[in-house]
Amino acid sequence: MPLLINGQVVEDGEFREEADRLRPRLAESMPDSDPLEIGMRASEWARENVIERVLLQQEALRDPEPVPPELIENAIQRLTSQPGGRSGCILPGKDQEFRRDVETQLRVDRLFAKLTANVDRPRKSEVSDFYRAHRNQFFVPELVNAAHIVKNVDEKTDEPTAHQAITMIQGELRNGRKFEELADEFSDCPGSGGGLGLFPRGQMVDEFDAVVFSLAPGGVSEIFRSPFGFHIAKVYEHKPEGIASLDEARGEIERRLLGERRQQTIAEFAGELRAKADIRKVPRSSSAPEPAQ
Repeated sequence: MPLLINGQVVEDGEFREEADRLRPRLAESMPDSDPLEIGMRASEWARENVIERVLLQQEALRDPEPVPPELIENAIQRLTSQPGGRSGCILPGKDQEFRRDVETQLRVDRLFAKLTANVDRPRKSEVSDFYRAHRNQFFVPELVNAAHIVKNVDEKTDEPTAHQAITMIQGELRNGRKFEELADEFSDCPGSGGGLGLFPRGQMVDEFDAVVFSLAPGGVSEIFRSPFGFHIAKVYEHKPEGIASLDEARGEIERRLLGERRQQTIAEFAGELRAKADIRKVPRSSSAPEPAQ
């Protein structure tokens, strides 16, 4: 049944879409629950989520300060250019609706920034207490810090040409040239001395993992092949799996605690809006809305 929220009609479809989005997450968190119970819980949460979202949007739209046009254009460009974006698939007549949606979200973001501007950052003692209570959550897999020089095999470069190029680079290495200089000068992925930073097994292709996870720190590999082409790799550091130290986990804990405080501030503000809101059911067969609270 549609709702009338402060005079704004919210159709059934919006509640169904939110319930469909929530249902898989609830099924994962409630593995032993009956599907009917999960469906009912999803519908209940969807109703509350949509009401809160509409109230926050309404509040954000009351702000008379305009959103700078360049911010809107930048947001549209970012959304339409990212993978899965809407570039080239906006139906005629829908572009203005899309623009309004983008502007509304920017206004909501601005409202959230104002609401949470004075939220206190977590104290060191709070971070330490959280780490001690949730230490096992900060398990870190085996990591390697490596760099590489690559000559791609593709439609522009055949295998013999790429192999000849990487062999020449290997010769320069054996003559004393620095790995990082050669990476920036000759690699098909130049920059940062070929550095890839720290990464776990599985982030790179299997052929790359097999080499770098077997090298000792400071070691430089022979030429090897991957689906992309020919590589020479260098390893700087190995970090065994284990629990991250407090110092290593501190940034993540601070972000988590601060995020929770910001969400709590927004939720409390949404509760204040809900307490003052006029929310009514809109029966399809009647023109007289019924109170929903």
